[in-house]
Amino acid sequence: MTISLPAGRSAPLRALGVRLAIAVALILFIVFVVYLDRDGYRDVNGDGMTLIDCFYYTVVSLSTTGYGDITPATQSARLINVLIVTPARVLFLIILVGTTLELLTHQYRNTVRLARWRRNLKNHVIVCGYGTKGRSAVRALVEDGIDKKHIVVIEPSPAGVRRANDDGLVAIEGTGTRSADFSQADVRDAQAVIIATHTDESAVLIALTARQLTSGSVRIIAAVREDENAPLLRQSGVHHVVVSSANAGRLLGLSTTSPPLIDLVEDLLSPGTGMALATRSARREEIGRAPRDLEDVVVAVFRRGQVKSVVSDELKAIEPGDTLIYIRDTNIPEPVPE
Repeated sequence: MTISLPAGRSAPLRALGVRLAIAVALILFIVFVVYLDRDGYRDVNGDGMTLIDCFYYTVVSLSTTGYGDITPATQSARLINVLIVTPARVLFLIILVGTTLELLTHQYRNTVRLARWRRNLKNHVIVCGYGTKGRSAVRALVEDGIDKKHIVVIEPSPAGVRRANDDGLVAIEGTGTRSADFSQADVRDAQAVIIATHTDESAVLIALTARQLTSGSVRIIAAVREDENAPLLRQSGVHHVVVSSANAGRLLGLSTTSPPLIDLVEDLLSPGTGMALATRSARREEIGRAPRDLEDVVVAVFRRGQVKSVVSDELKAIEPGDTLIYIRDTNIPEPVPE
């Protein structure tokens, strides 16, 4: 199991490839120069310089091996060695040493980044599964103001891990069904765990694993395909269960019988366009007033761990400590709390 951090400025394999290409180009250039002046070199065999001999002389010269069986004999050949071959030899050594240093530096930098990331990992959100549901959940978190540095993805497929890294997220390659996966993600200091796996069976196993490690201190939210599996997840300690198939079916029904309603739901769920659902704490001047009399369009109130609808007879006035669930215009920035 490995923790994969988002890519830095340059990948080591890419840097290695660039240096390798420069080294090959340098060898070919020196071979070309030597071959043009091949009559100025003396071979111990006395049979003249072939193209293979030029390659051989270039490689042993640039690598500072220097067997001495081929030597520059004329003034022009020696001048070429002084002005071209010797600087190329120094450059070739710089490329080799630089590649080694680059790889060592990258490994050290990754170690430092991982240690710094662990040090700052508090009140984060763990997303299990980076498929369609997981990516949508991450987008919603980011739009809600959560920094990507405080989101950790647990994903079983290497392709999903790479995609999460490309999106600027820290990813752990694992299923989430083992305690080691959550330990790497530091689940005890997490704010919430979002379970967005492909199968309901894995969602239940992940929920049980997360609940065992957190003992109720971390909020767990899970998505399931089948409605009949929702009670099982709630028994596993999940705080909120979203039934994707049932909700999709309701939306399909609404789109057939009441098209305006589906347009409204899509507007509320689509980020950055039109209307959006938001929450905020009740202000001092709103205490004692009816929810319908407020400036914002309040649809519900979160009070003492329960959501109360504005149409409920119990919700007659706003009380201290209430959290308002309201509809806001996304084109108008939210006021900064004083």
